[in-house]
Amino acid sequence: MAKQYITIENVTGGDKSKVKQSLKFKTGKFVWRVKFTAPLNPNSINNRNLYVTSSKQVPLLTNIRYDSINNYIEIEPLEPYEKDESYLLHVTTNVKSKGGQKLANEITIQFKV
Repeated sequence: MAKQYITIENVTGGDKSKVKQSLKFKTGKFVWRVKFTAPLNPNSINNRNLYVTSSKQVPLLTNIRYDSINNYIEIEPLEPYEKDESYLLHVTTNVKSKGGQKLANEITIQFKV
């Protein structure tokens, strides 16, 4: 089994077993990829609806991309994660499908590099 590069500390609003790692090399600027089962409304994909904060609620600068063919969003930090600091990835219920449906719950993943 591959070495784990991040530690998933907690998942709220979702199923922890659906959070997976497939990193090829360790870096302080890894990209989160969030896969959805339905096409998304591109207007709902922004840094107010998907964002990363430190454990002290300080937001990190990120670049957000949507792959409409594969229905996933990538959240790339524009600054490196600090070692041994806990962070929170937030996916709010304001992310909507093309049909206007929202997520049932906000998903928050607490992790540490």
